[in-house]
Amino acid sequence: MLDNRTPIGGLLGIGFAVHPESRRDLVMVVSHDGHGLFDAVTGEKIARDRDPDPDTSTPDVSPDLTCPGLGPVAGTRVHIAGLFGGGLHSTTPDGWGLDVVSPEWPNDRVLLSADGDIFKDPPGQGWWHIFHANYSTFRAAGFSPSGLTLAVATSSDLTLWTRPTLTSRA
Repeated sequence: MLDNRTPIGGLLGIGFAVHPESRRDLVMVVSHDGHGLFDAVTGEKIARDRDPDPDTSTPDVSPDLTCPGLGPVAGTRVHIAGLFGGGLHSTTPDGWGLDVVSPEWPNDRVLLSADGDIFKDPPGQGWWHIFHANYSTFRAAGFSPSGLTLAVATSSDLTLWTRPTLTSRA
């Protein structure tokens, strides 16, 4: 599993797309400085628009909280979750689950569970505290539709975890 943190000042929200050729997960970032598109596996920035159209540059101007894609996903709309609302997937096709809790508000924490239930097992056995947003404002957390990428976004950075395949459960 790859853990990759990228600093992005002024981050407003993120969304997932799929590369049309490689079928790999992509993460679109919307910030005060424009839009960026990242390969979720490598963390490489593959497209950048520093001056998006102001009429479509933030998801709040669209009723479905989308922004126009860029680079290999140009011509599509990408759902964005973050400052303006919206959400990402909280479960994967193979049963992993994600919860965001705020026991010391406003510092959010992200919990990952193997079977989607943080109340079933003790910490470290069935669920894990994977992120503590105590240094900047939490924006969004969730899985890609494929379930291969987990993203956590704050107002200052994007953290990605990826895995090559889904877990088969007997």
